[in-house]
Amino acid sequence: MTTDVRVLRQADWDKWYENLIRAFGGVAESSEERELWNALTEYDRSLGVWDGAECVGTAGAFSFHVTVPGGAGVPAAGVTMVSVAATHRRRGVLTAMMRRQLDDVRAAGEPLAVLTASEPAIYGRFGYGIGTLQINAEIDTGRVRLSVPPGTDDVRLRYAAPGDALGACEEVYARIVPERPGMLARQPGWERVQVLDPEGERDGASPLQCVVAERDGSATGYARFRVKPGWSPAGHDGVVRLEDLEGVDPATRAALWRFLFDIDLTTSLRTRGRPVDEDWQHLVSDIRRCRVRMKDGLHVRLVSVGAALEARTYQTPVDVVLEVEDAFCPWNAGRWRLTGNGKGASCVRTEDGPDLALSARELGAAYLGGVSLVSLAAAGRVREVRQGALAEASTAFASPRAPWLPHGF
Repeated sequence: MTTDVRVLRQADWDKWYENLIRAFGGVAESSEERELWNALTEYDRSLGVWDGAECVGTAGAFSFHVTVPGGAGVPAAGVTMVSVAATHRRRGVLTAMMRRQLDDVRAAGEPLAVLTASEPAIYGRFGYGIGTLQINAEIDTGRVRLSVPPGTDDVRLRYAAPGDALGACEEVYARIVPERPGMLARQPGWERVQVLDPEGERDGASPLQCVVAERDGSATGYARFRVKPGWSPAGHDGVVRLEDLEGVDPATRAALWRFLFDIDLTTSLRTRGRPVDEDWQHLVSDIRRCRVRMKDGLHVRLVSVGAALEARTYQTPVDVVLEVEDAFCPWNAGRWRLTGNGKGASCVRTEDGPDLALSARELGAAYLGGVSLVSLAAAGRVREVRQGALAEASTAFASPRAPWLPHGF
């Protein structure tokens, strides 16, 4: 391969970004979108692969903090903008970028790398495991009813322009981030992504709308959504498309869901990328008419096994030796003794015999507590060496709340 991998220069951004857009179908973005992603690009963390004067590969990373079990925000490289030109398939371009990127992440001292995958089959060979799941739903609001908890009627809702309400919404979001593994602490500039509203992505629906929930004069939640009007011979059949909903307590969340169910001239509510354990599923009268579907969310890669496992807490006391296989990041390979509980953890190299054997991919899948080691073992992905170690570790790694990625990057 005669290509050259190098850090992105600002002068090359347009050509670099055009390669990315072409790889994802070639549909031009609005100037607003393009300007925002240009502003958010971290040039020193972005790589381009060049064949002469032509850019044939792209990869970037955003500097995030990801919530882990126990509530800590752990530094993580948010891998993004990955593409390879169709003319340069099967020439090692992607592998070269992944190699350079993970070396850089390790040098920066970040224990984790995370990504969302356009094609989930790609990243397992680089040690990424699916660490969060999410659900999409299409709820028949003409037939499904909500049973709301006490206090719901005490929540006041008001319409607000999405941009005008951004500050209040971000305060609500920041309160929620430590409560659920997988959530991202929003870095400066990322709040703009939440209200980006290009006309090309509306698909006939309204511009972005926002409702803010309040109690005693303070914001306790919000919903951002669009409405797509529709009519059939039987009458109205408009669709509400939920983009984002957060609330700090059950009554607030129920008030927001009830509002979305009751919007005039609509008969369905479509959601995407919601937590698998979200409470609305226990409020509806008929879950079958909600057409729930599951998909992968955040893919997790432990770049430094010891530091990553020490950064989180564990639901029950654990003392286990993990034999880790990691061909792509060989510094992780070998045996690690993990001891921990609900207050903290230690994870150090050891010569002791292993209790469990697994690869970095499975460790990434289990890291945020949403994928059980028991289920991975049932699939043949984790091997129990010491009897009883699997159940012990699986219980300790679990999270009371399902991990969830709130938005893409």
